[in-house]
Amino acid sequence: MKMKKWFSVAATAVMLTSVVAAGCSSSESSTGGGAASGGEASGGGDKKLGSIALYSPETPDFTKEIGLNFEKAFPGSKVNVQYGGTNVIVNRLIAEKDNPQGDLWYGGGGFLPFETAKTKDIITPYIPEAVKDWPEIKDGIKVRDKDWNWVGVEVFALGFVYNTDLVKPEDAPKTWDDLLDPKWKGKIQMPNPAASGTATLTVLSQLMDKGEEQGWGYFKKLVDQVSALPDSGSAPTKAVAKGEAEVAIAFDFMAYEMKAKGEKVDFIVPEKTPVIVNPASLVKDGPNPEGGKAMIDYLLSQEGQQQLANWYHIPIMPGVESKTPLTLEKVLPHAMELDVDWVVENYDRVRNEWRQKFQ
Repeated sequence: MKMKKWFSVAATAVMLTSVVAAGCSSSESSTGGGAASGGEASGGGDKKLGSIALYSPETPDFTKEIGLNFEKAFPGSKVNVQYGGTNVIVNRLIAEKDNPQGDLWYGGGGFLPFETAKTKDIITPYIPEAVKDWPEIKDGIKVRDKDWNWVGVEVFALGFVYNTDLVKPEDAPKTWDDLLDPKWKGKIQMPNPAASGTATLTVLSQLMDKGEEQGWGYFKKLVDQVSALPDSGSAPTKAVAKGEAEVAIAFDFMAYEMKAKGEKVDFIVPEKTPVIVNPASLVKDGPNPEGGKAMIDYLLSQEGQQQLANWYHIPIMPGVESKTPLTLEKVLPHAMELDVDWVVENYDRVRNEWRQKFQ
């Protein structure tokens, strides 16, 4: 395939420890008062934010906790979390375009679905005060949309969850090609790319890495290996924890959340894999834009970032210690490059081809 403009999608320690001061023009000023980097979330004073509809594919218990803590920080607010797979959320936003019901969209298996959402005219720019000086790209790293349609709030690594009772660490897959080993036949689960942003990222990254002909050939073999393709990005990890599968394709935090609950799982960062920022975005013409802006500010505040970190996510802001054993320094050498332009041009086509080939 023809590669255009390449960006590494991992956020680096350099970005986390300093904010570049010349990232936007004077015309790119924030339209809302966000919490400063490293500061506490604002209590909102007399500002009544009312009901806020949050669309998210992230773990329901996790997003519910974020909503409850936001309500404590902003008395009088009410966060209604609407859960669904990334592509389900995108389709819902498209269906509601003439009468938007959501206020913000957080999470989607990284920023790639947000890039394609721009072309659907379902998200709208917002510049959080805490990151108003962020450039679009730092040392080849894309941390926000060029027009502020989305901004990264954390970092994910895509890899393999395995059941530690059923698989020895030395036997666990270390590369994407390792998943094709006959010993894994019927023992792997991956999310359904027609519904899950996690799986869509998996397909897009392998097509970019291998080329389309070889990449589709790879997935033909991989689908023969898997025992199930659930719509939820987290379902394969849960299946591994139950012993229903031995290996699953998932993001890092999914494994570490389960491990913290006592489940016999662990995580492998493949030799070459997507390491990508996970964003938040304001829904275009949503019923409560001020509430949506306040929640994005909150996710980037010290308090909000600590909540992400407490759920084993890798925070994007400095001064926040996460419970995950992974650090940016550890995952950065594994990061593969993704052609963002190619993704935007081919996202829907690739998903449709997946349906035609495998559903």
